[in-house]
This record gives sequence, structure tokens and C-alpha cells, in this order.
Amino acid sequence: MTTTKAARVSLLDHDVRREAFAEASRFRGEFYECLTVRRDELFELTDVLLCVDGPVVSPVDLTLVPEHRRAHGALYGALNHGRIGTERLRTVLAGLPLPRFEGGRLVLAVDVSPWLRSDAPCSADRLFCHVYGRAKSASQFIPGWPYSFVAVLEPGATSWTGILDVVRLGPEDDATAVTTAQLRAVAERLVAAGQRTPGDPDITIVMDAGYDVTRLAWVLRDLPVELVGRIRSDRVMRLPKPPRMHGVNGRPPKHGPEFRFAKPETWPAPTIITATATVNYGKAEAPAWDRVHLRLTHRSAWLEHDGELPIVEGTLVRLKVEHLSKEREAPPVWLWSSTTGTAPGDVDLWWQVFLRRFDLEHTFRFGKQTLGWTTPKVRTPEAADRWTWLLVVAHTQLRLARPLAADLRRPWEKPAEPERLTPARVRRGFRNIRAHLLCPARVPRPTGIGPGRPLGSKNRRPATRYDVGKTVKRPETLKAIGKPGRSW
Repeated sequence: MTTTKAARVSLLDHDVRREAFAEASRFRGEFYECLTVRRDELFELTDVLLCVDGPVVSPVDLTLVPEHRRAHGALYGALNHGRIGTERLRTVLAGLPLPRFEGGRLVLAVDVSPWLRSDAPCSADRLFCHVYGRAKSASQFIPGWPYSFVAVLEPGATSWTGILDVVRLGPEDDATAVTTAQLRAVAERLVAAGQRTPGDPDITIVMDAGYDVTRLAWVLRDLPVELVGRIRSDRVMRLPKPPRMHGVNGRPPKHGPEFRFAKPETWPAPTIITATATVNYGKAEAPAWDRVHLRLTHRSAWLEHDGELPIVEGTLVRLKVEHLSKEREAPPVWLWSSTTGTAPGDVDLWWQVFLRRFDLEHTFRFGKQTLGWTTPKVRTPEAADRWTWLLVVAHTQLRLARPLAADLRRPWEKPAEPERLTPARVRRGFRNIRAHLLCPARVPRPTGIGPGRPLGSKNRRPATRYDVGKTVKRPETLKAIGKPGRSW
């Protein structure tokens, strides 16, 4: 009986591995078809990112890895002049197997990570990127290229995410408008790929306090998504308007009483109260208030809104835990969801997926410290975009190769279960996995060494220098007084 059970487990593992090999090879073939110019070099460069020992410290050093069969000039030529069909690649990423939460719910996270280039005055489209310092109130603004990432999250404590899209923010872009278009495109691709069908739970999108979650909820209201965002602790929101009283004349109010986060005396009785015992934070209490909204004005993203401003109602949640991981008191976290009339299970889901949003920070750190995302000193933003997409593909291949990886741990590291391997540990054995995967890149043809610039000649075409920051003048903050439809 025991032998039969062990044989069944072995057969099941064999089927899982065979399916994982097939899925990874299928993705590699589709990625190769997305490459239009310098495709062989771009494909090999992605493999070298995963096969090199240790972190990537210099792009030119990647040409010394055995998996790279071309000269170092091909690497720079691919980054500077290669072409990647990003729209087709986005569709391929949306069709891959994605992790889901309870009930088959997809949870996405959106966040911005900068590629800092403070010493590159000849690089165009740089913006001032907000960077946090180690000490309190030590943040600063450094020139660089900000990139907006959208990734799917996994349930449980993990450092894995599935990147679905990445967009670079330019000097002429409005952050809210770019995020709106990016989230809309991702949601539509997921629906087109069959990841979300009628009757399934709505796609949950989590974001931090830097996003205008009210504006995003209003613009994306026609999609099957619900937005959950953190709200600053100094905000003031409004409760639902009171019912119309008989015999009272005049225009009825549009907004209810104020809900000041810093003044508990303005808080009414919560609609829902949940309490959950956590392992690291003690007891977590989450009271929720239904139909809470912001009082909008014609500012910022609402500046171009025609007519009367809408009332975007949602559910406000105040998360309070007993202590943080270091046994110190934790401040409350305010969350706002675009969904109304919710159940206690929805409230618990919102703050739990918000905590899972920090898994995207692990992806950023792995990309910068191990895969060398911000290592190359490329000049043009187009080359930076190509390198960024190569890292997205490399990280996706690691995610697909998780069932195939062995625990190649260092002597000082603790053993890990196969389902608990980190991206760094999966990358250590990718060279062995790659030998059994599809490799459509062609063998390089032998060529001579290029002449290069003649010895002793000077560069007579100096590079153009660019200013840092926005290049579009911001319009007036308020619309002209007296415009029809104005709502103060």
C-alpha cells in the first residue's frame, strides 16, 4: 500500500514537472516571436541574466558567460537598436497561469520604482524621483526614470509576484492618466485571456497612498475591478447625506457630516467590525464604515471634468494591530475600497491583500540587486525600456521554473521546501533547467571585428544635454469662476 502511494506521488510529480517544462518552453517560444530586431541577441541576453553566477554587476561581463555566444558589441547593439513587440508580449504575460486568492480572485498591485540616473545629463526624459532615506524625514528627489509596474500577487507570505505590465513615466505624462490607461489595458487583457469570466469575483487592485484612488475608481467603474488604496491619516472624508426632512425648505445637502481621521469624536458607529488573530502582529481589529466619500473639487485630476462633480462612495477601513514585528506600537492604517455594501469577509480580504502589496517591493529589490535592473549606464530611455522588459521576461521564466528547481543552498542557509524557494534560489539552478527548455535562438555567424573609431580621432558630435523635470506647463489650479456646472 505504501509503495503504491509513493508511486502515485512520483507519477504526480512527473506530470507536474512535464507540464512545467512545456509551459516554460511555450513561453520562451512566444517571447522569441515578440522580438523583431536583434532577436537572437536579445533572447540570449535574457538567458544569460538567469545563468550568470551571482548578481549582475556589469552588462559587458555577461558576454563572458558560456550561454552568450556573441561578442560584446552585439549586446550594446541589441540594447540600442533592438526591437521588442511589447503589446504582443503583454498579451502573452496575461495568458500565463496566474496565482489566485480564495474563491479564484485575482489580486493586482500597482507601484512605481525609479531607475536613478543622477549622473546622466545626456539622457532624455528624466524626472525627479522621490527616494526615501534611511532616517526619518530624510527623503530626497533624484533624477531618474520612473517605471510603473502592475503585478499579480500570491496568497500567503512569499516574495513572488507575476509582473504583467510596465510603463515608463515621461516628462509630459500625468501620473493618474497613465495609471488609469495602464490598469484599464491590463484588466481588458486579463478578461480577453479568460482569466476573469462572468460570475467570477471582481479583480482587486491594491495601491499605496500616492495614488488618487477615488479618481481611478470613477474612471474604471465600467470594468469588473474593485480598488483598495491607503489613505493618509490626516484626511477628511464625508459620510452619506442625511435623509430629506419633511417641512424643510431649500436645496438638499449633497454631503453628510465630516469624518476626520484625526478626531474620533466625528466617527459614527462602524457598520462592520472584524477581529483577527495574527502571528506577527497580535490581534488585528478592522472597523469599517460604508458609503464614505471625498468631497471633490475642480483640482488636480478633476480639473478637466465637465459638469457637476460625482460622489464616489466606498467603504472606509481602519486597521489597528497590537504591535509590529519589533514589539512596538503600530499606528493605524486607513484603507478605502471602491465597493459598498460589503460583508465582514470582504473587509478582512482588503487589509490582508494590502499587506501582500509589499511583496512587490521584494520584486524591485531582486530586480535591482540581483538581476541588475539599474546597473547598465544606457543613454537613451528606449534602451532602458528594452532592458526593463528583458528583466520582466527573466523574472517570469523564474516563476514558471519554480516546480523544476532544486534547493541549491549555500552551506550557511537553511533548507527550504520546494514550494518555498525564493527567486534567488530558483535562479541558481536555472542553468540546469535551461538545458531541457526550448532555445530558438540561432547560432551566430562568424564575422570580423568592427573597425570602430580610428585611434586618436576626436568625437565631433557631442551629445545633447537635457533638463530634468516636467516639460509641460501645468494649467491653472481652479477653473474660471462662473463656469456652468461648477460645484463648490
